[in-house]
Amino acid sequence: MENKYNHYEHSVGLMLLHLEWKPKYAYKMFKKEDQKNLITACIRRAASLHEIKIVVISVMPEHVHLITDIPRTMSQAYMMQIIKGLSSYIIFRLCPNMRKRYSKGHFWNEGYFCEGCGSDLERAMKYIENQEWHHRLVSNY
Repeated sequence: MENKYNHYEHSVGLMLLHLEWKPKYAYKMFKKEDQKNLITACIRRAASLHEIKIVVISVMPEHVHLITDIPRTMSQAYMMQIIKGLSSYIIFRLCPNMRKRYSKGHFWNEGYFCEGCGSDLERAMKYIENQEWHHRLVSNY
């Protein structure tokens, strides 16, 4: 991806964020490929409804990595509220059986990791791409 700035009426900028979060209770929910595809689709849908651009997404068995480009008027906390809240709403609508495991209606854990990655975009993308290999290596010990 080229690092092109977003141009608005009176400002220019780029707000790239590397995010990571887990499902509630840190269950390893996303082991199967169809589960990963479902979560990816739900997150992409939630983002597209609010003009949040997803640069990279990687769904691991117990957490999600995401690099986004958010609109200049949106805070990172509000963006996470949208992504986590709306994606969990979509997940529960598509998979009503999930309510048995998450009876209180919270699919995602409260917390999250967030880091601006501006000029380190390539490093952040490489980190996310190597996560699957890293987790396989660590789980063998």
